[in-house]
Amino acid sequence: MDWLELSTDNCTVQRALALIGEKWTLLVLRDAMNGVRRFDDFRRHVGLSEAVLADRLRKLVAAGIMQTVPYREPGLRTRHEYKLTPKGWDLWPAMIALKQWGDRYTADPDGPPWEVDHRDCGARLQTVVGCAAGHGPLTPFQAEGRVGASARRPE
Repeated sequence: MDWLELSTDNCTVQRALALIGEKWTLLVLRDAMNGVRRFDDFRRHVGLSEAVLADRLRKLVAAGIMQTVPYREPGLRTRHEYKLTPKGWDLWPAMIALKQWGDRYTADPDGPPWEVDHRDCGARLQTVVGCAAGHGPLTPFQAEGRVGASARRPE
């Protein structure tokens, strides 16, 4: 069985995109990874409506990608901050890879507006693909796809 003979009903890329593939969701995750926690800050910085933001945050919390944490400022009612869970932080390499691609192909002539560097040495972060045995960086031509355990033919 090869790729074109497989059903995509249980494709993990398709399932991931169903959770995080919408533009506003990725921008909320970008801001959360850069320290934004409060609803009004997300709304103002990302620039989307309250209804859309509430929907995206609700979906991220339901998926276990973000969690709510109560806080209360003196004299005000209790509100919630939104923080990434470990499942959410596992998206960080993908976000860095997307940023790296955007910096290379879509940045202004002066460069990207936000840099992410290694705290210890100051070098720019980059994503590389490697195998579990430690070989890498690898090119697409050094990889080989194969049928996985849950593969099935279309019905």
